[in-house]
Amino acid sequence: MTQHITVDEAAVGRTLMDVSVPGRTGYSLPDLDVPRAETPPQGMLRSDLVLPEVSEVDVVRHFTHLSRLNYSVETGMYPLGSCTMKYNPKVNEDVARLPGFSMVHPLQDEESVQGALQLMYELKTLLAEITGMSEVCLTPAAGAHGELTGILMIKAYHENNGQGHRNKVLVPDSAHGTNPATAAMVGYNVVSVPSDSQGNTDLAQLKALIDDDVAAMMLTLPNTLGLFEPNILEIADIIHEHGALLYGDGANMNALLGRAKPGKLGFDVMHLNLHKTFSTPHGGGGPGAGPVCANGLLAEYLPWPVIVKNGAEPPVYEATSMPSSIGKIGSFFGNFGILVRAYTYIRSMGPDGLRSISENAVINANYLMVKLRDRYNLKYDRHCMHEVVLAGLKQKGDRVHTTAIAKRLIDYGFHPPTIYFPLIVEEALMIEPTETESRETIDAFASALIAIAVEAEENPELVKNAPYTTPVSRLDEATAARRPYLRWRKEP
Repeated sequence: MTQHITVDEAAVGRTLMDVSVPGRTGYSLPDLDVPRAETPPQGMLRSDLVLPEVSEVDVVRHFTHLSRLNYSVETGMYPLGSCTMKYNPKVNEDVARLPGFSMVHPLQDEESVQGALQLMYELKTLLAEITGMSEVCLTPAAGAHGELTGILMIKAYHENNGQGHRNKVLVPDSAHGTNPATAAMVGYNVVSVPSDSQGNTDLAQLKALIDDDVAAMMLTLPNTLGLFEPNILEIADIIHEHGALLYGDGANMNALLGRAKPGKLGFDVMHLNLHKTFSTPHGGGGPGAGPVCANGLLAEYLPWPVIVKNGAEPPVYEATSMPSSIGKIGSFFGNFGILVRAYTYIRSMGPDGLRSISENAVINANYLMVKLRDRYNLKYDRHCMHEVVLAGLKQKGDRVHTTAIAKRLIDYGFHPPTIYFPLIVEEALMIEPTETESRETIDAFASALIAIAVEAEENPELVKNAPYTTPVSRLDEATAARRPYLRWRKEP
């Protein structure tokens, strides 16, 4: 791979102003058949507004070209660690668009939406079975929203049991940033728990930090380093012995499907990211879904609504409130269209299919780790789960930082992985191939990273100035952050 990669030089970076020709139009309007309105006062008119004059075909080609610059899971691999950017099967979309699901309204009488309520009931039953939990609320609109719900439930539990003095939440130093943010939002003091030399929770430090003021520990399994916590049962015992609860960040559930149930491992409450593990649309700000699953201890604190089925024949489904519910945490029933997609995915896969997801996700990540370990550093040299965290320390020695490696990957046609996270891994490259990527795709991705490692040694400036194939090349990021151009400007 060289710096000079074939691209459409005429199209890259071109704007409609570049193809503007005076007098050219892209529309044809009929004669005016209503009274002509007066123009706004002169003081409200803009004399400096220069609009492009282009034909319809120029407009269509311009925006079609822009759309082809978009990167999506339909066009390539998304190796973003901790995001599980898997392919979304189109059958999910087909089912979600059925009129009986797409045209219902949350204010309809329950008798008229029994099918929708039945789907939600069956989905929560499936999620309870998958996680080993007792009860599920589907309303939270994202993983962070689910986290907030779970910690609010823990707070309500302690207050109702005369333990309102508990004011601390333990959070591993490798945690997702939402974990400490969520605990702080609920009013808890966040206490960081360090990792040991193997990337696990340091048990000695945990025992030193746990006391009767701790309300909960928030733990991701596998952890954010992509590693399974071998001491999870002992951690749960330590937490419970002191009257605290164990919260599960379910962002990495893709590694456990059909293999392990968090409820059986000691977790009291957890959220699931349906847009990760259960293949619903991901990114763009939503919509998302972060159902909360609780064991028998916390089920009564779940927010409204929880969908239940009575014993009538035929059965009747209805929304109900749990005895000690924390109340409403979102409007209506959550993002119903996303719930339909997740339900379709689970039913399509079945038990064996769900197990194959975690199987292949773990195989893909370990395969990638073995292919790259000689070129990139591996801080925790052990089998990983669904994702691998490498480090660009060798390249840093050649004055090439991880951010340059990520940008150079764009020239090879790949979306960059998550970088500089987790924070405890210097120059981190966090890669999650997911189960939907083929061996050929993973081989090509690995080959690109290996080629970039060679470039970093032999021609570091080539990597440091990447990318070369994008409409905008390497930016002065500091200046862009301090003095951003937020609208188009005519060049002087």
